[in-house]
Amino acid sequence: MKRCTWVIAKEPLYIEYHDKEWGVPVYDDRTLFEMLCLEGAQAGLSWWTILQKRENYRKAFDHFDAEKIVHYTDEKLQSLMENNGIVRNKLKIQSVVTNAKAFLRIQKEYGSFSNYIWSFVDHKPMINHWETVQEVPATSEISDYMSKKLKKDEFKFVGSTICYSYMQAVGMVNDHTLDCFCHPSHILY
Repeated sequence: MKRCTWVIAKEPLYIEYHDKEWGVPVYDDRTLFEMLCLEGAQAGLSWWTILQKRENYRKAFDHFDAEKIVHYTDEKLQSLMENNGIVRNKLKIQSVVTNAKAFLRIQKEYGSFSNYIWSFVDHKPMINHWETVQEVPATSEISDYMSKKLKKDEFKFVGSTICYSYMQAVGMVNDHTLDCFCHPSHILY
């Protein structure tokens, strides 16, 4: 069974993420929020680092319940800074609280965060047809626009590269290479 070449072949967690999550459309608001926060945490690091810490992040940040996160106290933020199960970067930790506030505003304005975020791709996944992983871009015109809009809407750690990674992670764009069994051309319905 062929997979995208970026997958760490002997790591079950990475294989499962590639096979069952990456490129699969997500519409659940909490999951979309979680992935946005995790992609921001990845800035300057590898996704593998964050993926290994994902369960720790879920526990540390109340399973990404934005309603709880917006009420974090200075004491809670300090305890997060001391949590070695997550990336202990003050700006990244604070960005989760900032993003929770923006997320709740967006939910109110658009009816759901899903409606807002999926509007960047006209509410349907973009299916690419890359032959090699080297062809897959780090950004796109859409991720550039998404980044500008998210920043305008007061989100943090949402540069264009992070936005493109996010789009891949939540299935807004499917960048599985053509030889990968997860590319839609190999899926029989």
